[in-house]
Amino acid sequence: MHVEDLLRLESLDLTLLWGDRPQLTREITGVTATDLEDPGRFLQRGELVLSGLVWWAPADDEAKAERFVAALAEAGAVALLAGEETHGGVPEVLVEACRRHGIAIFSVPVHTSFRAVTDTVYLRQWGDLSRRPAAPYALPENVRAELSRLLADGTDPDTLLTRAVAHLGTPPAYVLSSTGRTIARTPTAPPLPVRRAAEAVTATTTLSVDPDASPYAQWHLHLPEPVETPPRMLHEIAEVLAQHRRAALRRETAARVRAADLLALIDAPSSAAAPAALGRVLEACGLADQDPYTVITVKGQADGDGTSDALTEALHHLPDCGFAVGRLPTAEPGEASAVIGTRTGTGTDSGTDTITTTLKNLWPTLQSRHANVPLHGGISTPAATPQTLKGALTQARYALTAARSRRAPGTEASTSNLTAIEDLTTLGALLTGIPADVRTAFGIHALGPLADDSNPSHRMLLETLDVFLMHNGSWARTAEALHLHVNTVHYRIQRVEMLTGRDLARLDHKLDLKAALLCR
Repeated sequence: MHVEDLLRLESLDLTLLWGDRPQLTREITGVTATDLEDPGRFLQRGELVLSGLVWWAPADDEAKAERFVAALAEAGAVALLAGEETHGGVPEVLVEACRRHGIAIFSVPVHTSFRAVTDTVYLRQWGDLSRRPAAPYALPENVRAELSRLLADGTDPDTLLTRAVAHLGTPPAYVLSSTGRTIARTPTAPPLPVRRAAEAVTATTTLSVDPDASPYAQWHLHLPEPVETPPRMLHEIAEVLAQHRRAALRRETAARVRAADLLALIDAPSSAAAPAALGRVLEACGLADQDPYTVITVKGQADGDGTSDALTEALHHLPDCGFAVGRLPTAEPGEASAVIGTRTGTGTDSGTDTITTTLKNLWPTLQSRHANVPLHGGISTPAATPQTLKGALTQARYALTAARSRRAPGTEASTSNLTAIEDLTTLGALLTGIPADVRTAFGIHALGPLADDSNPSHRMLLETLDVFLMHNGSWARTAEALHLHVNTVHYRIQRVEMLTGRDLARLDHKLDLKAALLCR
């Protein structure tokens, strides 16, 4: 479907405000509705953008419209459909901004709902596929018609998959997520354990449903048994499932906007004083009355929405938990966070243990889906009430910093990339959560001249100090470990005390220097 086809859809009654031939011949890949001032990170290339223009006011300057349209152009959107209801028309400054950036713009009248636009476009896209010249191996016309109707009715994926393969004798078939989660299966397909399903994703009998999705958000059509089915037929079945998947992704995108509002409210200085507002946003995210809450923060690829996709996919493996995935306004590029609700009946400790255990077991598989981009994560302790979510968010971000700074001995890198705050049970582990520049500064100031380890004498003294503290201040055991006379150890420790200004007979000074050594 192309942009110019919108003008032929009389039921929508759209008006073209600006668009030349190059803009009108662009192909449409999807539709996204948004009223964010900067929606760029939620858009995919080739999409139509629907906006009610709630983000704009007549008193706003031209730059605000310019920023909005620039975000659409940068994301690769093909056209803007602007609603007339909010302002009684489409602001001229918005039309001019679209002209400058080469984005076709249409006005949507009050009597045309955005839902009608979305449904019409997607049904038209599926209809275009169905009307392609029939090859010897294609889905029968009656099957295409039935699947088109099921898509329009928003049927569940189990039914859609079962009806898609019914004319093949309903062989065992699955729709699997990238990490082995079963999205749908036919009645003849037995339950598939997650580990086996994750392996099946890479099998030769598996077909990617939506190759353009991120590695974490992809679905896969898996037929474990060979069937006498022409490849084009399987690809058409995959395309049907892709239509269903894109609808799910649109819902996830809308949910992330609400989740971003929740995270911003949690992180705001006044969040503790606004329990009513926090309650409303939790309810909008489907998390009301689901306490205790756990917060997880993940850092992955620096651009795109892949980290949010990875976190969303991971949390779908928690069937007894609701969740909201979004981005903090202060988040680093490639950082996403989630609030996880534990439904009534699951105890605080057992619920959190289940969350942590499930995610740690899943992490190597999740990481393998995009091996070039390390995924690090931090998990908080439970927040018993909404008012304590700010502390849980702080914990999760601290644990994330620790995960990015350390690797637990004897573990796979992909496993230790996920750190729960409860894992930080030693001084060394605790210090890993402190930003690297802060650790470095502490080490330099606490060690004084000894921080300059380019001096051979200083390196010798640091080694002696490290061994001395490791042996709990025992002169004899330190001397034995270093093959020195005990008097030499006494002399070296005295030098350390003089250069650092610390008294190693005092426990607090010992801890200061131990922490400084760990921060080097």
